[in-house]
Amino acid sequence: MDIYFNNTLTRKKDKFIPLNDKEITIYSCGPTVYKDATIGNLRTNIFQDVLRRVLKYNGYKIKHVMNITDVGHLVSDGDEGEDKILKTAREENKTPLEIADYYTKLFFDDLKNLNIETPEVVCKATEHIKEMLQYVKQLIENGYAYETSTAIYFDISKLDKYPILSNVNLEEQKPGARVEVDKEKKNPYDFALWIKAPENHLMKWDSPWGPSYPGWHIECSAMGKKYLGEQFDIHTGGIDLIPTHHENEIAQSKGYSKKIPANYWLHGEYLLIDGGKMSKSLGNVYLLKDIIEKGYDPLAYKLFCYSCHYRNKINFTWEGIESASRSLERLRNSYKLNLKGNDKLTKNDKEKIKKLETKFHEAINDDLNMPLAMSYVWEIARFEKKNSEISKMLEKFDTVLGLNIDKQNTINQEDIPQDILDLVEQRNLARQSKDWVKSDELRDLIAQKGYSLKDTANGTEINKK
Repeated sequence: MDIYFNNTLTRKKDKFIPLNDKEITIYSCGPTVYKDATIGNLRTNIFQDVLRRVLKYNGYKIKHVMNITDVGHLVSDGDEGEDKILKTAREENKTPLEIADYYTKLFFDDLKNLNIETPEVVCKATEHIKEMLQYVKQLIENGYAYETSTAIYFDISKLDKYPILSNVNLEEQKPGARVEVDKEKKNPYDFALWIKAPENHLMKWDSPWGPSYPGWHIECSAMGKKYLGEQFDIHTGGIDLIPTHHENEIAQSKGYSKKIPANYWLHGEYLLIDGGKMSKSLGNVYLLKDIIEKGYDPLAYKLFCYSCHYRNKINFTWEGIESASRSLERLRNSYKLNLKGNDKLTKNDKEKIKKLETKFHEAINDDLNMPLAMSYVWEIARFEKKNSEISKMLEKFDTVLGLNIDKQNTINQEDIPQDILDLVEQRNLARQSKDWVKSDELRDLIAQKGYSLKDTANGTEINKK
């Protein structure tokens, strides 16, 4: 069955034609490990996980590369300011390595909690300095880069077209609107490949231009080439990477090999919070641990993300997570009921199930249309008869969904410690008194002790996380 992707490069939905039928090559821009990944960041990882799973559902083998940016990502899009890792290291009074290691571990903990598959290759920028230096030297030899007193810059005037993905007309842009004006640059939009380090800079390496460190964009070009070659199938990332990072990756690749590195560019849209932008100043930055601490299975957030296409904005609310949590429980209950069901399926029943399987396959192959795919999942889950064949179909769908629908997380009441039962009783009294603040506080305390609550028409269910 054919697969189609909305390709940022061509601005249309393209049929997927791989470079090699036996193995699909993917490069995904990973995290800059200077802070916790937000649920907005993780939405991109969820979409990338679906992409992997859909390709495998279609029988392909995957070689997926994801970078870890632990140096070179400056605080300004114009390649100005200090490195984000160094900034956090100074603020937290730690070394850059301690910061990078700490937040890298937290990131992979989040991926595990969301049942997101780890790419076949995970590569750190600091472990590929040699490859980046070689790439910069080649760009200079090819006439696409020049040296100033502060850096080695890429010369965008040498390209036949820039930018390619965002299609912005640079002549209509005011210098300084998005980038800082450096008088030594030939063009305001020239970007740093390699940056000369001040004497007291903590992260620097020897280079032909003295002690220095890489720019942000060069790492992905160098590591993508090392692990996937000069051209690969798919490049993914968040929509925020289009106008800077991904444009500059393409520029570097054209300067190095005269090739655009990927044939298909897929980008995930923003997550909104209560209809607006997530912002520290507004106090609405949420992490996955916030969802867990409120007693929800983190996979409820994954299911929540399936309610909207990855290319559309989605609005996060706690009501939405509550609804997704209930839906996840219903899906798991349906799986368990069907596993034990022995209703006889007629020929007509089996044909209906087969048609739903085909529709599910068509939906996921149509640019990862998860909202439509989930509608067919629910038709199967709500099938009027209960039979193990239906549970097998749900298991097959879950190879794409990654929701662990066979997870058994309920425990017997007699196995629950008395102190947890006491806290649950206190919370029930608070709810009866409509003391919602105390009720939430008690729920959070119970979550910290390793248990989640589910309020149902038959009372409060207690589950061990």
